[in-house]
Amino acid sequence: MNTPVIAKLRIMKHALLSSVSIVTLALAGCAIGPNYKRPTVDVPSDFRFAAYQSTNSFADLPWWEVFKDPTLLDLIRTAVTNNYDLRRAVARVEQARNMAVVARAPLFPQIGYGGGVGRGRNALFNSPAPLMGATESSAQVNLNAFWEVDLWGRIRRMSEAARAEYLATDNARRGVTIALVSEVAIAYFQLLQFDEELAIQRAATNAFTGSYQLFSDRLNNGAASKLETDRAAAALANAASIVPRLELSIASTENQISVLLGGNPGPIARNAITNQPLVAPEIPAGLPSELLRRRPDVLASEQLLIAANANIGASLANFFPRIGLTTFIGKVSPELSAFTAGSANMWNAGATLAGPLFQGGQLRAQYRGSKAKFDDAKAAYEQNILTALQEASDALIAWQKLGEARVYYEKIPRVRGEGQRALRQAIRLINCRHESNVART
Repeated sequence: MNTPVIAKLRIMKHALLSSVSIVTLALAGCAIGPNYKRPTVDVPSDFRFAAYQSTNSFADLPWWEVFKDPTLLDLIRTAVTNNYDLRRAVARVEQARNMAVVARAPLFPQIGYGGGVGRGRNALFNSPAPLMGATESSAQVNLNAFWEVDLWGRIRRMSEAARAEYLATDNARRGVTIALVSEVAIAYFQLLQFDEELAIQRAATNAFTGSYQLFSDRLNNGAASKLETDRAAAALANAASIVPRLELSIASTENQISVLLGGNPGPIARNAITNQPLVAPEIPAGLPSELLRRRPDVLASEQLLIAANANIGASLANFFPRIGLTTFIGKVSPELSAFTAGSANMWNAGATLAGPLFQGGQLRAQYRGSKAKFDDAKAAYEQNILTALQEASDALIAWQKLGEARVYYEKIPRVRGEGQRALRQAIRLINCRHESNVART
């Protein structure tokens, strides 16, 4: 390479180093726009009706340690692997992650290449040119680079917003996972409950069938009235009508679980409800402040609030000029024969400046819109906090009150057993009376 070309490359090297220094100083500055501050929310010190205050929480346990049913655990693992809602949530996370990379990319030099060859009349470099009717050949090839000096922090704010949206989608994915595990567990226990109710109802139907046959025989022998027989028939019909409704509920619940597992509707294998272990009588609720740091929906709404705040700074930076540094190096020649000669070398290093003067109110509207979107995200964040506190409080109150009701329910078997013995005694007396009436006839 000849000496003039080496000198030009050295000049270009110094220009690039100067550009890097300017970009580094620019990026070290503060981005315009408000920096995010978490809104102050009024969080109670403890949950309503809390029996005791504890820093531990039942939610700290992973789901595979909460549920003791091996069949249920297998169903949940299948759902976490195959559920389509969760697959979509994972895809949205991957999409948001790559969008964050796209938003951050303008912070780095954008390097590209180009070139072209052509031959034409009154044309040069593939563009019309007044050449007095001459026919010319042309060729050019170049390597170019461009940096936007992020002096006002526009790119950094956009990158901050994209990263927050990525974290929001990741927390949303966690929320979908938790909701999926919960839905599978709830449907599974409902299925066990329906199985138990169906067994009880079938036994009751059999009992009412025997009662009806007894009254029907007595009616035929003149020992019972038509009213008693009709009452027995009505009781039998009522008990029998509940059986298909329970079978419908079982089939619908099985189909629901099958779809949650990502499969076709079909039967679900399960254990009996009598084999389920008792849940611990005391569930540590933790502190409300810890709940807000744990709930994925609250964390996702806060990340969306961070993104909305960053977009305010990005829209504000649009009012200021954009400064760019450009450079290119290559070869250009109107004659193909001279393309490799030293006179065909080209290079350039420069800066650009561009800014808005009149946009018809577009930039101002974008700025006001970003502030309105922030207000919307802030209200949604605060609303999600209230919803989280309400749901946790409702669950804890329900657990406490159902526990109190269970204490009374445990006293029922003795009374229920006495009632069953009385009913069996009454049936024996009816049978004896029926047999004695038959003997008399």
